[in-house]
Amino acid sequence: MDPVLVQQATHLGASDFSLWSLFLRADIVVQSVMLGLLLASVWCWSIILEKATTLRRVRHQADEFEALFWSGASLQKIYTQVSSYDGGPSTKVFNAAMSEYIRFEKSKKTAQGFSGVQFVERALNASVAREMEYLEQRLLVLATVGAVAPFIGLFGTVWGIMNSFQAIALSQDTNLAVVAPGIAEALFATGLGLLAAIPAVIAYNKISSDLGRFGARLDRFADDFVALVARQTPSEKKA
Repeated sequence: MDPVLVQQATHLGASDFSLWSLFLRADIVVQSVMLGLLLASVWCWSIILEKATTLRRVRHQADEFEALFWSGASLQKIYTQVSSYDGGPSTKVFNAAMSEYIRFEKSKKTAQGFSGVQFVERALNASVAREMEYLEQRLLVLATVGAVAPFIGLFGTVWGIMNSFQAIALSQDTNLAVVAPGIAEALFATGLGLLAAIPAVIAYNKISSDLGRFGARLDRFADDFVALVARQTPSEKKA
């Protein structure tokens, strides 16, 4: 470490311990760690807010669609009504299943004794998986930041403490004014790591739980839809 920097750190450390001053006095490596953790924290919060908004929207859309689905209207009427707009995952799952069922019926394979229920069920499973995959995008970022950020902050802390010991050796003084600035900078890096990791972990657990419940809701709808198609198929064959 440059002795001039040691003198400056000693002089500034005795008078200013603001977060901005701690950042400016830090080593380039520690500064890089701090900036990276700040950017990771901002990225995580953007994902958290986006996921919270998306989950609120899709739950509302699911409520509206399920109210329409169980209103007693025919499947064809519902399909005609919702096929022209984006009504959220529930509507997309329904549209995918109905498209497959209509395509199967037009192929005239039912005359050969084949049932369209299996094709509808396959379309439902694929559509549910596709919608859940879309909703789960960027969750890996939260999990990664939550797991790695504390260790990155710890790396900055270790590096800062090494610089503090170097400052003590160069200044040949164990006065608190020499030790405190480097220790404060090092602990600041740890604090930023926790600042990024704690919200990321909490949000990841909460969002994963909410997505799991919504995925189960889509699965229940898919099962109900398959049962409804299975009940209607024999009467259609007789007709």
